[in-house]
Amino acid sequence: MACTSSPTLILNRNANKLQFPWLLEKNKPLQTIINLNLPSFPPRGNAIFVRSSSSSAPPSLSSNVLTNDEDIERIKRLQNGSDIRGVALEGEKGRTVDLTPPAVEAIAESFGEWLISKLLRDGEEEKEVVDVVKVSLGRDPRVTGKVLSVAVFAGLARAGCLSFDMGLATTPACFMSTVLPDFSYHGSIMMTASHLPYTRNGLKFFTKRGGLTSLEVEELCDRAARKYANRQAKVSLTLNNPPKKVNLMSAYASHLRDIIKERINHPTHYDTPLQGFQIIVNAGNGSGGFFTYDVLDKLGADTFGSLHLNPDGMFPNHIPNPEDKTAMAFTRAAVLENSADIGIVFDTDVDRSGLVDNKGNPINGDKLIALMSAIVLKEHPETTIVTDARTSIGLSRLITNRGGKHCLYRVGYRNVIDKGVQLNKDGIETHLMMETSGHGALKENYFLDDGAYMVVKIIIELVRMRLSGSSEGIGSLIEDLEDPVDSVELRMDVLSEPRYAKAKAVEIIETFRKYVEDDKIVGWVLDSCGDCWVGEGCLVDLNENPTAIDAHMYRVKVLDKEENEQGWVHLRQSVHNPNIAVNMQSSIPGGCRSMTKIFMDKFLVDSGLDKIVDLSQIESYIRR
Repeated sequence: MACTSSPTLILNRNANKLQFPWLLEKNKPLQTIINLNLPSFPPRGNAIFVRSSSSSAPPSLSSNVLTNDEDIERIKRLQNGSDIRGVALEGEKGRTVDLTPPAVEAIAESFGEWLISKLLRDGEEEKEVVDVVKVSLGRDPRVTGKVLSVAVFAGLARAGCLSFDMGLATTPACFMSTVLPDFSYHGSIMMTASHLPYTRNGLKFFTKRGGLTSLEVEELCDRAARKYANRQAKVSLTLNNPPKKVNLMSAYASHLRDIIKERINHPTHYDTPLQGFQIIVNAGNGSGGFFTYDVLDKLGADTFGSLHLNPDGMFPNHIPNPEDKTAMAFTRAAVLENSADIGIVFDTDVDRSGLVDNKGNPINGDKLIALMSAIVLKEHPETTIVTDARTSIGLSRLITNRGGKHCLYRVGYRNVIDKGVQLNKDGIETHLMMETSGHGALKENYFLDDGAYMVVKIIIELVRMRLSGSSEGIGSLIEDLEDPVDSVELRMDVLSEPRYAKAKAVEIIETFRKYVEDDKIVGWVLDSCGDCWVGEGCLVDLNENPTAIDAHMYRVKVLDKEENEQGWVHLRQSVHNPNIAVNMQSSIPGGCRSMTKIFMDKFLVDSGLDKIVDLSQIESYIRR
């Protein structure tokens, strides 16, 4: 039967046992029928109770009263692809605090209402009846985490959600709180800004189906912007009903230990399969120290020499980032000094990791993708592996030489992961999706980018190698990977007000595509990869419902006079900052500098676009 009124949300049982911060009369049973105005989400069944109909409930999403366009733009600019990131603490030159408690409260409330609406739509289809929507919150050790956590809990309460405080946690653990049997929350939020400085913070959102897409986060920001502009009120730091504290990290660590024990199935010491291995962990003072204490130590590993395990939101030693040279140098020194079997580097929230092998060789970027590909292809011969379009020709050769198929796709870890999900739905077996930044997901692990799970897979392979009689380190699996002779990444800032920078970046990138298509740059052609074609959004989806483009980008092959490929150039609009990234790789010495000069002279200057971008990095690189 068609419904033209606001959705009716029904509390199905135990209504009188639940209490919420916004309920004024705590001893009064909650009403069993509540009306909620959610005009942009069509109702599809009765699934959940969310909000009292008392006058204390916050304004609905349908309010059209706007107070300040700049307030709205300020919240929208907090979107960082599929995440929220902003400045949460003073201290950055030229940057003001924009991730404030009122902003975070509005975003958290919008996520709660989005989640409620999603369950309302999906409830009929999945035959799921929900009493109350439960959302967990974890955070990394940043110094602004506690204050902003209160804002999250306040926002979730305004939406009518019941909150659970995980405390110090990792991003993968937040997702796992939606699927582990003893928790199974409807949604989860991780408060982190990954490897960014201590002054930054942010939010990542999950349901049991995975992380939110860029378009879904854009919708949250649109809604939050209007709430923020309408409200402009301070967030109370006192919660009438504090969230329930839960020890999710202990359950998550136990989950990882069980996987290692079961898959190694050690013939002599099942419960301590890592006995005899020395493993260095560099947690970078982020959230990754648990992996040493609650996983490796309990499985018998020797972790002496591990680094920076204590959480410290000021990150006093180095940026927690497996791509950071200082982090890798610290880890390399510890591995060599202790003659360890392997070193592990986690980023702040442990959704990324990098390695150092027993010889002190760093394994990150293409090398980490190659290592994971080698392991996965042993288990799943001929599987497809999805990466972003900045990976090397050598990686493609390694994957295909071992029987796999390599799908290059758009830059952005959610793009890469979602492409793998889509391929599997289309019947194309795809077990690994990885981006060069270190984000990697496996089909067997809920398509979750989990740095700890990646390390678990690698450690299992290392132990299996030892049990088979091999004395080689883990790096021996990728000895045939060909490194590019020359590579570089350069940035061009867009000279524009922030609100117009994205449109100008798109204009530049689309003009670049047109220049290449019109053969205005000799020897440069839009790249292709098997069944994918770069020319329509950097490896466009071929299905009937392609994923919307969150950032424009193109990759071109650079050919010599005999039309042999000697390198590639990848141009992309940054989703984080008002700039354009230019990545290049070449198979000849000095090739990137030569391509950079052609890029500037034959495209930027010739088109006149050199006047709307900062060329300082380009010019400096050419002059070297």
